Amino acid sequence: MPIGQPTDRAAEPGEIATEVVEQAVLWMARLWADDASAEDQAACLHWRGEHPHHELAWNRLKAFEEKFSSVPAEVARHTLREPASGAYLNRRRTLQLLTLMFSAGGLAYVMRGTDAWQMTMAAHSSGTGEIRQVTLPDGTQVVLASASAIDVQFDELQRLVVLRAGEILVTTAPDPASSPRPFRVQGRDGKVRALGTRFSLRQSDDSSQVAVFEGAVEVQPDYAAGALLRVDAGHGATFSKGAVQASGAVTESSAAWVRGVLVADSMRLDQLLAELGRYRSGVLRCADEVAMLQVSGVFSLLDTDRALHNLTLALPVEVIRRTRYWVTVRAAV
Repeated sequence: MPIGQPTDRAAEPGEIATEVVEQAVLWMARLWADDASAEDQAACLHWRGEHPHHELAWNRLKAFEEKFSSVPAEVARHTLREPASGAYLNRRRTLQLLTLMFSAGGLAYVMRGTDAWQMTMAAHSSGTGEIRQVTLPDGTQVVLASASAIDVQFDELQRLVVLRAGEILVTTAPDPASSPRPFRVQGRDGKVRALGTRFSLRQSDDSSQVAVFEGAVEVQPDYAAGALLRVDAGHGATFSKGAVQASGAVTESSAAWVRGVLVADSMRLDQLLAELGRYRSGVLRCADEVAMLQVSGVFSLLDTDRALHNLTLALPVEVIRRTRYWVTVRAAV
């Protein structure tokens, strides 16, 4: 999730939504980087003031940071203060950071279950803006979209991929074992069984979406034993833990992210910017007055600044950059 992306998820008094905790961690990682600027500090301060839970999450992390005074100075300096890559700590340094936070006590209360935690602990993950391909032991190809993570569990009875965060495209290979094992992907909301296929699985805030491009899959929600749905090539489905329903036709263009591009066909501008935002660090906002503008075209996911510039050539909009991590698209003036 981009740094500072506001969340609409409600939380009980005293509770902090996991998205907010993740945002606070990413802001802290950004400000620890050697190239952090005064603009970054100002943007973080703005985010903290947007909602009381933002400030609460920040203060809890700051409390953990203060407890690092008990960690030997040389260890703390090398683990926490060395330059980070972009707005994020790399996987190894993030793991070191979380280990130290656990030693300070209480991090599990605010971190476990967030995408940041899942990505740190997963066997295979991709960074923000990265598209990564993984070849599994049976020859199956899995492509990870931006900020995605998987674990792999192969044994004599099953071939299982666990989607921890984000989105993947799977192209299954025949099982080389003498006794063929089923190939399944376990997501947050349920299992997808491949029937000799090529398909994608994406996890959103409140549901999961599957799109089948070759073959077929069976979708089984975790909490609805009788709700098994077969989805054939050219079709998709949306499911939660308790239900699954067909979602209409899908085309190859919906998997164009594998090639680093986003294909828009009369897409709302706010939806397009939400997709671009998954592939860049920071906040990418859409002003309400232009949210419903229709967009068609092919946009780069690997160079989102160029994609934003192209939008200004096609639509009556302008791109306002408060900092490199805080960008708004609004009506041109």
